[in-house]
Amino acid sequence: MLTSFIDEFSFLNVFRYLTFRTGLSLISSLIIVFLIGGPFIKYFSQKKITGPIREDGPIDHVFKKIGTPTMGGVVILIGMLLSTLLWADLSNIYIWFLIFVASSFGILGAIDDFLKIKNHNSSGLSPKLKFIIQIFLAFIAVFFLHKLGDHLHLKNLYFPFFKNLIFNMGIFFIPFYIFIIIASSNAVNLTDGLDGLATVPVILVAASFAFICYVAGNTVFSNYLQIPHIEELGEVSIFCGAICGACLGFLWYNAPPAKIFMGDTGSLSLGGSLGAISIVSKHEIVLAIIGGLFVLETVSVI
Repeated sequence: MLTSFIDEFSFLNVFRYLTFRTGLSLISSLIIVFLIGGPFIKYFSQKKITGPIREDGPIDHVFKKIGTPTMGGVVILIGMLLSTLLWADLSNIYIWFLIFVASSFGILGAIDDFLKIKNHNSSGLSPKLKFIIQIFLAFIAVFFLHKLGDHLHLKNLYFPFFKNLIFNMGIFFIPFYIFIIIASSNAVNLTDGLDGLATVPVILVAASFAFICYVAGNTVFSNYLQIPHIEELGEVSIFCGAICGACLGFLWYNAPPAKIFMGDTGSLSLGGSLGAISIVSKHEIVLAIIGGLFVLETVSVI
């Protein structure tokens, strides 16, 4: 949003630098979450907005965490989205693609959390209904990206460490991208069992993709490192910075002993966002590598 004023005020030229805006995105989202986290916890505690504790965790964890507020993902989402809207170039199609995925999956998670709180058990949305809604939301996002995004790279699957190994997916890029978004979303959701367990790896993955997006969006760096160059992808690093900052701020309240849980509101949103970032950066396979904890957790459940 602030980028629209750069041409009018010369002293704002520093905001043209992606690294500067990415850093500000991280700092501002961290501050936002840190400031609103306390009031949200107090409000959620007063309103008894608490969810069920997973019984497959450690016994002491189960007993200690009964009554802990949930839906903390609302705080993360607010920090992420406000910071992104503040520092990113809002004419960038990738930013709106990511905002849609984050907000829509966050709303789905919030509905699921609300039903669990209302029913006083883990029975939120039925798994089948939730999966159908996820497919619908992911399809809308992918269709939106297909119509307005970079068609040069959209259908290609790139393999890391192999410069010329490229697979053209053809029309199958649509179900593949839907799978990536849903799988990533549910993988983070499954990992969110213990205090800070999902938050820390999300920060590491988002930070890695901030670097990848910055490099892939730069012609010189991408050619030197032999990774696909994607025009205007650098702006996505600002969204990644917002994720890092929001999760760092939330970790203050979520680290042991946790004062609040992110719930499905946060885990579905963050997971979907990471999947969407891997798609626009053309590093879907890299997501499975740097997000190995999420993959292992999913495999262990299966």
